[in-house]
Amino acid sequence: MMSETMPAMLNPRRTRDGARRTARGAALAAGAAAALCLCICSAGAQTMPKQQPARQGPVTATIPMAVPPSTSAGPPLTLSLSDALTRAEKNSPDFQTAVTAVKLAHEGQVQASAAMKPQFSYLMQYLNTQGNGISPVGRYVTNDGVHVYRAWGVMRQDMPGSFFIDAGPRKAAYMKAVADAEQEVALRGLNVTVTRDYYALLVAERNYAIAQQALKSSTHFLLITEALEKGGESAHADVIRFQLEVNQKQRALDDARLAMSSAQLNLSVLLFPSFNENFTVVDDLDTPPPIPSFQQAEGMAKDRNPQLRAALAAYNASGVDVAMAKSAFFPSLGIEFDYGIEANALALHSVNLTAPPNRVQPNLGYFVTYSLNLPVWDWGTLRSNLHIAEDQKQLARLNLSYAQRQTLNSLYNSYNEAAVAWNELGNLRRSVDLAARNLELVTMQYEAGETQVLQVLDAENSLEQARNDNAAGAARYRDALAALQMLTGSF
Repeated sequence: MMSETMPAMLNPRRTRDGARRTARGAALAAGAAAALCLCICSAGAQTMPKQQPARQGPVTATIPMAVPPSTSAGPPLTLSLSDALTRAEKNSPDFQTAVTAVKLAHEGQVQASAAMKPQFSYLMQYLNTQGNGISPVGRYVTNDGVHVYRAWGVMRQDMPGSFFIDAGPRKAAYMKAVADAEQEVALRGLNVTVTRDYYALLVAERNYAIAQQALKSSTHFLLITEALEKGGESAHADVIRFQLEVNQKQRALDDARLAMSSAQLNLSVLLFPSFNENFTVVDDLDTPPPIPSFQQAEGMAKDRNPQLRAALAAYNASGVDVAMAKSAFFPSLGIEFDYGIEANALALHSVNLTAPPNRVQPNLGYFVTYSLNLPVWDWGTLRSNLHIAEDQKQLARLNLSYAQRQTLNSLYNSYNEAAVAWNELGNLRRSVDLAARNLELVTMQYEAGETQVLQVLDAENSLEQARNDNAAGAARYRDALAALQMLTGSF
């Protein structure tokens, strides 16, 4: 028994050929049986009543990968990441809302500064009183005559308690600082969003190209296997396996095309005021910028973090609110200076009929009104406002402390994420090279009949997965870098 099995063990190719011949014989027998059944069914169908026509298979639908017609004509616009960020700033409603808030805060500063200065106005009045034929003042004794003319230049200055601590301009300056910081937060958040969608499009394009290469490779192996089958060197089961692989790669290609179209549409919404897909993006995934050291990132986060600036400015503004609430307990002053005429004739001089012999008197002059308002009793309103301001200041202090802790936490997490993604880039590139080399070796072995189908399929899938992982890893590093710059600013 040992002598009979030894030659077969020493020549596995002969054993495999015998197995293939046995498999081909079984396949021929199965085909003959299927043909016999088909003939019997056809003969029976001629004597049976007419059946309804068989339902047709599903119709292949054409996927409309293009968006509605673009308003731009000509060649596609090529955009880098900086170009995309510039366009997104102009078309993002959230960022433009923050920009408008900064403009409004600036106008608030202008108004607060103007409130500290005297206000000037001009008053022109004519008081016409019905006469009585007896008194020159007419029927209304409160008036100075039947005809009274007023032409005043008025200067008025109100000085409440908050006037003496410069509360208005200080509060407006802090609110402007809050608006500036929130605009920076909105800008950095927009950069994160655009960066994510930008590199999502690049990854989708690479995945589509990888899917094309995978389909081409599977088709190539299918053709090789069919040729080997014709020469009797491969089983039909191998052809079926590769045909299934080709079908799967075709579905993966369709999915990759759909994902690429969706990614381009998502980015288009951010970049263009009108719906436009006539653009391409620059692929810079293979040239990532280096990550700074943690000490550098920590220093930039302390000096240039907009969340901390906004929280600090809000806390300072709440302190001004407390000071304003306290100042309401003190007296307020007011000065009004009027210069002009109030006379029975619209003239600089007029005749005084009550002072014979009709003396001429000047009408032009001034008067000043000084006001002092001292709060006495308000049923607790001022004290309630003070309590509200103090509670808001306490909340602002808590928000500032939390923002500091949250910034430190986000800094560690974002930097660790970026560092891990940066360290993985080299490993991912080496994996692609190794997978490509492995496929080359397996291809040569398969063409020489020295390896199995499963090894070929595994090598193909390994290369496709390595390429996809490489693209995803590069995009992950860019996303992590954008998240880190949310805290530190550009570097």
